[in-house]
Amino acid sequence: MAVSRTKLAVGLGIAGILTAVFGVILVFVGPIVIDDQIVKNVEINPKNSLSYTMWKDIPVPFFMSVYFFNVLNPKEILRGEKPMVEQRGPYVYREYRQKDNITFHPNNTVSYLEYRQYHFVRDMSVGDESDVVVIPNMLVLGAAVMMEKMPLPVRLVMSATFTTFNENAFLNKSVGELMWGYDSELVDFLNKYLPGMLPTTGKFGLFSEFNNSNTGLFTVFTGQDDIRKVHKVDSWNGLKKVNYWRTEQCNMINGTAGQMWPPFMTEESTLPFYSPDACRSMELVYERPGVTSGIPFFRFVAPKTLFANGTDYPPNEGFCPCRQSGIMNVSSCRHDAPVFMSHPHFYNGDPVLREFVLGLNPTEEQHGLFIDIHPETGVPLNVSVKLQLNLYMKKVLGYIDGPVRTTFYVNLVLLPTIMEVMQYVFIALGLFLVLSALFLKLRDKVGIGPWHAPPPEPRVHPLVSAWLLCCH
Repeated sequence: MAVSRTKLAVGLGIAGILTAVFGVILVFVGPIVIDDQIVKNVEINPKNSLSYTMWKDIPVPFFMSVYFFNVLNPKEILRGEKPMVEQRGPYVYREYRQKDNITFHPNNTVSYLEYRQYHFVRDMSVGDESDVVVIPNMLVLGAAVMMEKMPLPVRLVMSATFTTFNENAFLNKSVGELMWGYDSELVDFLNKYLPGMLPTTGKFGLFSEFNNSNTGLFTVFTGQDDIRKVHKVDSWNGLKKVNYWRTEQCNMINGTAGQMWPPFMTEESTLPFYSPDACRSMELVYERPGVTSGIPFFRFVAPKTLFANGTDYPPNEGFCPCRQSGIMNVSSCRHDAPVFMSHPHFYNGDPVLREFVLGLNPTEEQHGLFIDIHPETGVPLNVSVKLQLNLYMKKVLGYIDGPVRTTFYVNLVLLPTIMEVMQYVFIALGLFLVLSALFLKLRDKVGIGPWHAPPPEPRVHPLVSAWLLCCH
């Protein structure tokens, strides 16, 4: 009995030692094995069917929620009052993404086009695409600011064109028309006689070019030679940098394409990415850790300097000409249209911005931008990218004064009016002379004696005098 207990004790001791040794080995080897598996599953490699399929056709549902600021006082705005707006929405669209034209290159990069499709989701939306909202007319107000410094005749012609096609400063359209386009005789006219002036040749809408479109040709690193470079952009549309901005730093294409990042993140990591829609690279910073459904994550948020002007944050000087901090001028990549990008409701912006518009109420919870990342794999778990497009509106002077105004009035208003009156006077005079000749002819036929007119007075007829005075 004692022998059996001794054997059992020895066996348990040996097993304990072996188990402890195995545990110690796992302490050192386990992370290496796990990291090795992460590397194999994170790199972009067709041999890894599961991870490659997830990268090619992202299974995670994307939703685009669109809000409109419905303008409540359009007439008062034109008289110089502050805009008053109410937020309408969200109008939610399911976004489907699919990579195509996938080509692997010898330098461990892969290029692709990613196409986007949007489908309206009524159950998730507050309202329908048939809802009518009032927003600024980007065609009219944008053109007015763009042509402010052009010669007066050009501005007058464009103003007359707007009037001819009944284009006003504000649009009253349905959400569906504003999103995906509406027929516009003005757009057809400009595309016919001024080709290239507008970015679109079909229907005009805020997102008319988004549906069934791609975001450009991305070439990214596969990570097969260096996992720290996986998903990082090597070039976009063949470019290593863009040329929209004024400095080398602002034109750089940094980070990834904005869908996944390299693994093994720390609290010192950042999330750089290039956004074709914003025409620039952005970088989010670490805020805090968290857990969702038992999975740990790092939350990264937009720093307050993201849309700061060059005065408050000198590295952003290249994005100028700037206005207040909180809005970024993107006109250089939007066909010179006066468009600015910001956080919704001017969150994190200069407080003076909210004084320009009535009806704004920014909060971090509703309007902050963040991405939750699983730090070990670089895979996003929750993405909330919220951006606001703003149209710069200002009073554009279209009147003239002084000697130029007098010349303009005489040549283009007064003289044409006189000419119009004179043509009818001469027509009447001509008819009178013709009738007089017929009358005389009739008198001769009926035998009435000759009629002798009194001798004419030695003066010029007043009509002829006025004509000579006018047109000498």
